[in-house]
Amino acid sequence: MGHRIGIDVGGTFTDFILVSPGGDASLLKVPTTLEDQSLGVMEGIGKLAAGAGLSTRALLEDTDLVVHGTTTADNTMIEMNGATVGLVTTAGHRDEIDIRRGYKESIWDPAYPPPTPIARRRHRLGVPERLDFRGEVVTPLDEEAVRRAVRRLARDRIESIAVCLLFSFINPAHELRVREIIAEEYPDARVSLSHEVMPTAPEFERTSTTLVDAYVGPRVAVYLARLEQALRAAGYQSDLLIMQSNGGIMTADFLAKKAVAALGSGPTGGVMGACAVASASKVSDFIAIDMGGTSYEACLVRGGRPNIKSFWNWQHRYLVGLPMVEMHSIGAGGGSIARVEAGALKVGPESAKSVPGPICYGRGGTRPTVTDANLVLGYINPESLCGGEFKLEGEGVRRAIEEQIGRPLGLDVVEAAHGIFRIVNANMANAIRRVSSEAGYDPRDFCMVVYGGNGPVHAGMQAFELGVRKLLVPKTSPAFSALGLLIADYVVDTQRSYIAPSGRADAGRINELFEELERHAESELRAARLSRDDLVFHRFVNLCYPGQTFDMAVPAVTHDGRMEAGDLARTVEAFHDLHEELHAYAVRDEEPVIRSVRVQTLGTTDKPALRLVPEASGPAADAIRQRRPAWFDGRFVDTPVYDGDRLGAGHRIEGPAIVEERFTTLVLYPGQDARLDVHGNYEVTLT
Repeated sequence: MGHRIGIDVGGTFTDFILVSPGGDASLLKVPTTLEDQSLGVMEGIGKLAAGAGLSTRALLEDTDLVVHGTTTADNTMIEMNGATVGLVTTAGHRDEIDIRRGYKESIWDPAYPPPTPIARRRHRLGVPERLDFRGEVVTPLDEEAVRRAVRRLARDRIESIAVCLLFSFINPAHELRVREIIAEEYPDARVSLSHEVMPTAPEFERTSTTLVDAYVGPRVAVYLARLEQALRAAGYQSDLLIMQSNGGIMTADFLAKKAVAALGSGPTGGVMGACAVASASKVSDFIAIDMGGTSYEACLVRGGRPNIKSFWNWQHRYLVGLPMVEMHSIGAGGGSIARVEAGALKVGPESAKSVPGPICYGRGGTRPTVTDANLVLGYINPESLCGGEFKLEGEGVRRAIEEQIGRPLGLDVVEAAHGIFRIVNANMANAIRRVSSEAGYDPRDFCMVVYGGNGPVHAGMQAFELGVRKLLVPKTSPAFSALGLLIADYVVDTQRSYIAPSGRADAGRINELFEELERHAESELRAARLSRDDLVFHRFVNLCYPGQTFDMAVPAVTHDGRMEAGDLARTVEAFHDLHEELHAYAVRDEEPVIRSVRVQTLGTTDKPALRLVPEASGPAADAIRQRRPAWFDGRFVDTPVYDGDRLGAGHRIEGPAIVEERFTTLVLYPGQDARLDVHGNYEVTLT
């Protein structure tokens, strides 16, 4: 086995982890190159190679696996700077994307603006055609109308065309013919067909998902092609693999065709890494939290696996009806900007990102951030950020916080910095409540797995506020999403529409659909050199009660891979049980409706075996590198600062204390202590 490289591109830093054939892991952070993320990726690989005593070519030629989590799709949606998109749809249905099922994020604000349109109304064109719910032709496709629509979109220089025709998920013939016509009339356009992107009802969800795919697709495809070309030129010979929003990896070619599946891929990698770390520590129920430079994600995990939400996923004000790891994201990171509005202190969601970054980065930033506040409070070391490779500049930080925050609020600089610290902690604690308390779970019953470059600084205070009594902080925390990429499996998650009352459903037809989906997944994974014997299939039936808008994915009861009538009845009973567990009621005298069938196909990968941490030798006090004043309980306390590289398994540290790893800092508050285990995880408990 050769080297393995995990790469997670964030809004502020790009994180790398290099695992050698012997199991040694090297971490690296470089500032994200926002103008072209591939430049920062290749720069980081060059630094990894130099650290291993190799040339870039020698490292990549001996690398078996490069797995990448990209924010290209997310950044495109955040900045709304994707392709110019046109929509071809059934006549009379071009406004479904605006109607949005009547959904509004702020129902009490009549002036709340609609989302920025992906396709302007003038570029949403209906064509005469119609299939019924059985997929039978009611109105033949008017091919001349399609040609006129495509020519009009070509004249308007539309870059990407979404095609969403009624009931194409039952019979795709009309959509396939539209693609052929587009290829004849406008071959330069990228095409997204709804039956390939989301082959199920309902109509709005399918339209929205297809439009998002068309919007982000060109940028994702260009970026992945550019990165693959750079890797090939530098000596890499295997496939570039990309994390998907469902927690699995796939080839770059697959993601270029279905770019919408790349939304949220970076944070998803962190969740998968958290599952592996928690499993090694015999923890199955936990809340994974990731605080980077720009955003903060919280994900509830029960039984060792995150919930995969298959339907109502709103991403940047557009619905994406594909399976995604369920997490809550807010704009709270080290680069979140603090400001005073109408006499109140606010922090985020706007971020200073990597350029210009926080004031203390010395790159021209002028607005105070969370990182600047942490520097004033003594939590981070200005001399040793990123192992000393990245020094902070304190000049100007105190003045900016005092002038922009303290003076308007009548606070001195330390009080203002502490106010920033408290506000961002409260925002993050509310995000944890969103995924726990609001879902019916008590956060006190869960452990917290903490990662991201800034997470270990703040998590201890969130634990106090929420009543969480145990935290796990991995040594690999700052590049944890990159590590999670290396332990993910290949995943193809596909579904097909099948609408029938459960009592009249045909188990034979369901088996046919399962087999069809499995063959499709097998063909998709052939590019990854996986045969059917390497695959594991998980089958689901999506059900709902009559009149319900949303369905639930229920694991299908099967015997020897096939479902019989009795198995279908047991699957329906499992739906009642699951509905009662999640929504506190079940209507067992009603006949649920089957909406679709789904198959999640896993292709397992060889997981890297990381080296264990050596046992402690000598007292933990030997690892103290310095003492410095840090803010605890309303005053500056002379605080011991430990060198994380000198701590061994079994060492225990009592708070208040600070542990400095190369790319992150763990702050232990009074009433907390930490013990380092053999897997390299700090187990923080309340004393």
